[in-house]
Amino acid sequence: MGRSSSFSVCGQLLCRGATMPCPRTYWFTEEKFGQAERTELDAHFENLLARADSTKNWTEKILRQTEVLLQPNPSARVEEFLYEKLDRKVPSRVTNGELLAQYMAEAASELGPATPYGKTLTKVAEAEKRLGAAERDFIHAASINFLTPLRNFLEGDWKTISKERRLLQNRRLDLDACKARLKKAKAAEAKATLWNDEVDKAEQELRVAQTEFDRQAEVTRLLLEGISSTHVNHLRCLHEFVEAQTTYYAQCYRHMLDLQRQLGSSQGAIFPGTFVGTTEPASPPLSSTSPATAAATMPVGPSASGLAPPGEAALRLEEVTPPASGTRKARVLYDYEAADSSELALLADELITVYSLPGMDPDWLIGERGNKKGKVPVTYLELLS
Repeated sequence: MGRSSSFSVCGQLLCRGATMPCPRTYWFTEEKFGQAERTELDAHFENLLARADSTKNWTEKILRQTEVLLQPNPSARVEEFLYEKLDRKVPSRVTNGELLAQYMAEAASELGPATPYGKTLTKVAEAEKRLGAAERDFIHAASINFLTPLRNFLEGDWKTISKERRLLQNRRLDLDACKARLKKAKAAEAKATLWNDEVDKAEQELRVAQTEFDRQAEVTRLLLEGISSTHVNHLRCLHEFVEAQTTYYAQCYRHMLDLQRQLGSSQGAIFPGTFVGTTEPASPPLSSTSPATAAATMPVGPSASGLAPPGEAALRLEEVTPPASGTRKARVLYDYEAADSSELALLADELITVYSLPGMDPDWLIGERGNKKGKVPVTYLELLS
C-alpha cells in the first residue's frame, strides 16, 4: 500500500522503517547536478550576500597585513596569537629600536664614552630609544583602535551572519523538497494511486516550510543590512589608525631631526668641512599643502649642503641688506629651532620676508621678522607669490 511503503516529512525520510540520509544533503546534491529546482532569492538579497562576503574577505586581508606591518616577525605573531587564545596577557617585547639603542649604549660604555665615537654612539642610542618608545605607542594604539574592531567583526558579527545563512540554506532546501513532494503527490493523485489526504499533508508541509523560510530570510536580511553599520565603524577605526600612524611618523621625524642637528654640530667640530645629512637637496613642500597634510608627509630635513660651511656660518647678519628686488613673503610650515646665532628661529604659520644672497647655499634663505634676521631652511617654508 502507498501509505505503508513510504512516509516522508521535510527534514527526515523513512522508507519501510529504515532511516535514509537527510533529504537536505540529497536535495543539495541534486541541485548541484541540475536535477532539481531551486528557490531563488531576490536580486537585492543576492547583492547583500555578495557585499557581506566581500566585506569579510577584505577585512581578513587588511587584518592580516596590518598584523604583518605592526609585527614583521612571524614567530612573534604566532606567540601573540597563542597568548590571546589562552586568554593570557602578551608579554612585553623590546622593540628593534630599543634593542639597537641598548647595544649602542653598551658599545659606547666599553669603547669609551668620552671619545668622539663613544659620544656619538650615546647620542644615537638615545634617539633610537625614543624611536622605539614611539613605535611601541603606535603599535598599542593601532592594535586597540584598528585591529581589535576588525577581529571583533570576524569573530562576532560574521559568525552570527554565517550561522543564520546556514539556517536559511537549510530552510530553503526543506522548502524545495516539500515543493517537489507536493508536485509528485499531485501527479500520483491524478493517476488515482494516492489518497487525497497525502496531497493535503504535502500542502500543509509546504506551508510550514514556506513560513519558516520566510522568517529565516527576514532575520538573515536584517543581519546583512547591518554590514552598512560595520562599514561606518570600520571607517572610524581607519581614521584612528591613520591618526596614530601620522603621530608616530611625526615623532620619528622630530627625533631624527634633533639627532641630525646634534651630529651636525659635533661633526663640524671634529671634521671641519664635512657635514652630516642627506646628499640630495630636499624639495620644498608644495604651496598648496596644508599644515596638517604637510605634517603627515613629513619633509626631508635640511640637506648636507644646507648645513652652512664655515665661511657662511661666520656671516655678519648686521651687514646683510635685502636686495632691491627679489624679496618674497613666506609662510612657515613647521617650528624650527635655531642651531646658532646665524639662524632665525621659526614658529609654524607665521609670515616672514625671505631673500637670497649671491653665492648662498640654495637650500637656505635669509629670513626677516621685524628687526630680527637670520638663515632659514627652505624646506620649512611655503613661498608665497
